[in-house]
This record gives sequence, structure tokens and C-alpha cells, in this order.
Amino acid sequence: MIKRSLLLLAGLMATVPVLAGSAKAASDGAAIYNANCSVCHQAGGVGMPGQFPVLKGRIDKIASSPEGKTYLADVVLNGLHGPIQAGGVTYAGFMPSLKTLSDDDISAVLTYVASLGDTKPAPSFTADDIKTARATPKKGAELQAERNALNAAHPIP
Repeated sequence: MIKRSLLLLAGLMATVPVLAGSAKAASDGAAIYNANCSVCHQAGGVGMPGQFPVLKGRIDKIASSPEGKTYLADVVLNGLHGPIQAGGVTYAGFMPSLKTLSDDDISAVLTYVASLGDTKPAPSFTADDIKTARATPKKGAELQAERNALNAAHPIP
């Protein structure tokens, strides 16, 4: 019951373009993350065991390759549905699309989350990275295939 309520809340939060389009929001990935992502992935990207994967210390590693950056942009834009392995834990894999956010806002969020890891300098995302990913929407099976290919080339932590 709690899991279903959290999934419903996450879906509702994703449909509201909180802070989208404002110049201030585009420059503050932490604020955009807190408004749109922290309800599931928690403050600072620490995740929720068995419910939502940890982002801190993982996203920077995934974003260290061009394929990883593309995959992360695709997940944020298209959402993710289906089981995934993350950090040795299996998750149900339900993440709503955040495509209502602007390219600037999504790039700011991904850059912020990548900065939570140990990779120095932290990988960064540009609005053009997101614009390119947005031009090719992907369905669930395509995202799973992209994840599998990425994991084969650069194991996902």
C-alpha cells in the first residue's frame, strides 16, 4: 500500500513542471532535484532501500562515458519501467518521465547528481545534450536494451 502510494505520488510530481523554464531553476540543479526527484531518491541521492536506487556515487560513474551520459538523459526524459539491477539490488524500475522540465533544468539536475560522486572533475551535462536526447524518444524496451548495451561496455554500478 505504501509502495503504491509512493509510486502514485512520484507520478503526480513528475507531471507538474515545478520550476520549469525559470532562469533561476536552470542554474540550480540541487533545487530542481529537491523539487522533482528527492521524493523518491531522497535528499542527496541516497535512495530508499528496496524502493528507489541510490544515485550518489553512481551517476558520476555512469556519466563518465558518452554512452552513459546519453542513457541518463534518456532515462530522465522517458522514464524507466521494468526491473533493473542497481548497486547489487533489484528494483521494480518505475521512474516517471520528467520531459516536462526544460533542457536547461534537466541538464542542471543531472550535473548536480553527478557532482554527488567521487569523480573529479564531475561529469557535466549541457542543454544541448538533453536536446539531442529529446529528439529521439525511447520506449521501455529500447531503454532496457540501451541499459544492457551500456552495462556490457561499461558496467553500471
